[in-house]
Amino acid sequence: MRFTEEQIERYSRHIILPQVGGIGQEKLLGARVLLVGTGGLGAPAGFYLAAAGVGTIGLVDYDEVELSNLQRQILHGTKDLGRPKVDSGRETIADLNPDVTVNTYNLRLTSENIMEVIKDYDVVLDGCDNFPTRYLVNDACVFSGKPVVHGSVFQFEGQATVFAPHLGAPCYRCAYPEPPPPGMAPSCQEAGVLGVIPGLIGLVQAVETIKLILDIGQPLMGRLLLYNALTTGFQTLKLYKDPRCPVCGETPTIKELIDYEEFCSLATH
Repeated sequence: MRFTEEQIERYSRHIILPQVGGIGQEKLLGARVLLVGTGGLGAPAGFYLAAAGVGTIGLVDYDEVELSNLQRQILHGTKDLGRPKVDSGRETIADLNPDVTVNTYNLRLTSENIMEVIKDYDVVLDGCDNFPTRYLVNDACVFSGKPVVHGSVFQFEGQATVFAPHLGAPCYRCAYPEPPPPGMAPSCQEAGVLGVIPGLIGLVQAVETIKLILDIGQPLMGRLLLYNALTTGFQTLKLYKDPRCPVCGETPTIKELIDYEEFCSLATH
């Protein structure tokens, strides 16, 4: 493709990078990334992916903007209170970079609609905050051969990884066969979170997404990055593909999408 003069100036810092260049920027402009959630993780990730020139970004969220969101969810502002998050997210991205096409899905992902939503995207960025959706996204992406860039946060800590069994890496179920019991993993609403922590982890997710699009570096496949803000410590743990995984293992027992609310409820009891 031929870049316009405005695009050459906008992406100049990318184009002069040997690992990106004009060809890499073309890949970014042609890429399609779906953000599951436009909250603490999805907001910073979406903002920087748009700035980088990812050509199509999908926003999935069924919540409205609340005042307590603004401590960390940078796609939204005070003027957006009460509006659907996907609408304020689309406007923020459009103002930042008109090159980006934003598709919005003001809905709750379910087993009935997720395959239709994800089918046209190259990478799925998981920024959700509940276990049923995490397992749903994982299984749908395993079945469709799409990588999931995962992130989660808790108080002063965060973690990120890339699940991609079609590329030889583990899936979410390999690392977490069952959801934790109630109370073991409280939400940000219940336990609190330092506002900049999801920003940091969301940006790690954005970096991993760009690396997958450009096929550069060593993505966090088979590795779990841990961050503790209080100790300023980073740690990387090895994740292994489980041959007995019910979804991506050698003899899978789950071959279609299930009721994930029921699965999480039964598993935790």
